[in-house]
Amino acid sequence: MNLLRNFLLFFAVCAGSSAWAAEAVNDVDPWEPMNRRIFAFNETLDNYALLPVARGYKFVMPDSAERGVSNFILNIYEVNSVLNSLMQGRPENAVQTGGRFLVNTALGLGGLFDVATLMGIEPSPADFGQTLYSWGVDEGPYVMLPLIGPKTVRSGTGFFFDTYTSIPAFLDWKTAYLFWTLEVVDIRATLIKADDLITGDRYIFIRNAYMQRREYFVTGGKVTDTFSEFEDGDEYEDF
Repeated sequence: MNLLRNFLLFFAVCAGSSAWAAEAVNDVDPWEPMNRRIFAFNETLDNYALLPVARGYKFVMPDSAERGVSNFILNIYEVNSVLNSLMQGRPENAVQTGGRFLVNTALGLGGLFDVATLMGIEPSPADFGQTLYSWGVDEGPYVMLPLIGPKTVRSGTGFFFDTYTSIPAFLDWKTAYLFWTLEVVDIRATLIKADDLITGDRYIFIRNAYMQRREYFVTGGKVTDTFSEFEDGDEYEDF
């Protein structure tokens, strides 16, 4: 019940902010002062806790085992992709994604091996943020969430919806949080090399990279380059 209450509270805050956000349509980051403070907190937590754990994880995990964990996590969220594809009115995508889940679960040892791709069943992920986009919901301002990282009002709402409607959310809380912790460590481990790509103002670089990638994802690759106006000295390279 606490998880549901937190989600509903977040959704209510998001909905209440939409009218104000419309007045700042030309400013994707009207909450920048607050976002920068949260970003600094997240960076400190990352430097002293998450990054060392992620490095240790990569050190002890063979590459094949690390890929297996990533495959397993992605396979779990195929169920969310099926649900969101149906809500977006894309039944063919739902069938394809459902097929991937069944094949990888049955033949790939629970998803540790991506057998489906080898069989020509390509991944086609969909999340609730993309679903909201398909329903005509505005992006809303960029927001940096404590511990979670960069989001927008729309993608943040989608994140909480997908998290609490995923398979782990229906298991006991210890198993759920163990899965989500492993997911965070796995994602951070895959991004270690990307740290070297960040130049200039880290906050602006990560913000612009995130906005670009989200636009690419929700539109199916139709990027309008709305968010690529960088400050002097900043560069962008997707990662």
